[in-house]
Amino acid sequence: MFYMFGGNDMSQMMKQLGMDMEEIDADKVEITVGEKKLVFNSPEISKIEAQGQEIFQLQGGYTEETEVSSEDIELVVDKTGCSESEAKEALEENEDVASAVMDLQ
Repeated sequence: MFYMFGGNDMSQMMKQLGMDMEEIDADKVEITVGEKKLVFNSPEISKIEAQGQEIFQLQGGYTEETEVSSEDIELVVDKTGCSESEAKEALEENEDVASAVMDLQ
């Protein structure tokens, strides 16, 4: 037999199972994965507490950004004489420092 749950039915069922759910009002969430950053703007976040554990559920669209270190930016500025913002943009568009320097020369 198949049952559909939603809204209050789901909340009541979770409480019966000893689970508590809370909606978190967040403007932005950033997750760093290696050298990349996933940026969720206006995400939907639920915090579920069950059996002493906290579980977070994150939903929403995201953009992917590349993390650029300040050392890499300084190196590109020193080698090319460009501005910091130009160096950062070149680093984001290229795979490495050498390619960014070549791109700006």
